Amino acid sequence: MSDGYDEETRTPVFLINGFLEAGKTKFLKFTMDQEYFQTDGKTLLIVCEEGEEEYDDALLSRTRTAGIFMENFQEMGKEQLRKLELEYRPERILIEWNGMWLQNTLEIPDEWFINQQITIIDTSTLDLYLKNMKPMMGPMLKNTELIICNRADGFTEEQLGNYHLLLKAMAPNAEIVFEGKQGEIRGDFSIDLPYDLKSDRLVVGPKDYGIFYVDSMDRTEKYDGKTVEFTAQVLKPKGIPDNCFVPGRKAMTCCEADMQFLGLICFYSGASSLKNRDWVKITAKIKNEPNQEYGGNGPVLYATDVVLTGPIEEVVQF
Repeated sequence: MSDGYDEETRTPVFLINGFLEAGKTKFLKFTMDQEYFQTDGKTLLIVCEEGEEEYDDALLSRTRTAGIFMENFQEMGKEQLRKLELEYRPERILIEWNGMWLQNTLEIPDEWFINQQITIIDTSTLDLYLKNMKPMMGPMLKNTELIICNRADGFTEEQLGNYHLLLKAMAPNAEIVFEGKQGEIRGDFSIDLPYDLKSDRLVVGPKDYGIFYVDSMDRTEKYDGKTVEFTAQVLKPKGIPDNCFVPGRKAMTCCEADMQFLGLICFYSGASSLKNRDWVKITAKIKNEPNQEYGGNGPVLYATDVVLTGPIEEVVQF
């Protein structure tokens, strides 16, 4: 790396975010006390907000952890964090993030790297935050690897399915877990799709593309072998094979400032004749197979028919 650091020499950061009273402290206390999380060196714990749950001195001593409380975001500057590194010389760093501070404003020293980012959510207040705090949730969820939705008792599978869809739209690469008092709540969490997944041919309307994209990415095996029909815009990234393009739609997952292009890999013999930003109606076979653009398995389309059409002015919303 150009800065002279790599993951073997840099200090790993475990970042736990979520809104106040979501259960971040309880999660960290439990994790810190587990045998698999023990370390021979010191741990630096940076707490960015105070809730009802607290870290007791016995736990901090037992886990060789130094706890530091940050009252405001200005204390989280690179140089201030670097001073803490020099003072405590930790083997790892835990950050309990303040949910009211925009996650994408955090800048860590070059000597650190985010090893894991986990979001803790109180399911009983999730509907409120989805309706009123999406601009805060978007940056919080964007790079999250794991979302733990606790206090999920009393919700129907349909409700949890809708939450799962909305969270997946903001955190496409995250594993989402719902937990109740008795532990993990398991289920397919499928939603009431606007098309019949039992049918061999799926017709996806303009308003339904977002649902189709998220669900097909999340549960690709259920779409394997299906024929799909939808209208999308053409994207041809640099270096893409001549027989390939990416049809998709612009989507607003949390706010206008966070527009994303939701596209799928599509192979088509006439792809070379298509131009960037063309609007096309596609009929294609879906195959659940590995592709490097997905970083694993995903819905790869094999188009049998691609016809130029007019644009869809509205962006996809969730």
